[in-house]
Parts: sequence; C-alpha cells; structure tokens
Amino acid sequence: MSRKCEICGKTLSVGHSVSHSNVKTKRTWSPNIQRVRALVNGTPRRLNVCTKCLKAGKVTRAV
Repeated sequence: MSRKCEICGKTLSVGHSVSHSNVKTKRTWSPNIQRVRALVNGTPRRLNVCTKCLKAGKVTRAV
C-alpha cells in the first residue's frame, strides 16, 4: 500500500530527530492512511485516504 492519500496527495514528510546533545538524525512522518470503500462517480471503489480527508467530509463512504 502506498503511503499517499488519493484525495489530497499527502505523502511522507522528512525532517530531523534532535537529541538532547543536538545530534540530528533523519526521520520520517507518515500520514494516517486508511483503506476505505468510497463512492467515486456513483460506484464504490477502494481508496487510500488520510484521516484528515475523512474527517473533513471530502470522501463519501460506501456502505
């Protein structure tokens, strides 16, 4: 499963993990991606959607 929201396009973000001694190491933050059945043009499809899009109502869930 790709770590990308199919609605908003949100993907991994990268940055540094900073220790107490100020040593910086690379780290990533992944979005909270859920695989949901959603209606696309009236037909149910499985989509990888982030939870922000689900909460914002950008996706209509198929029952």
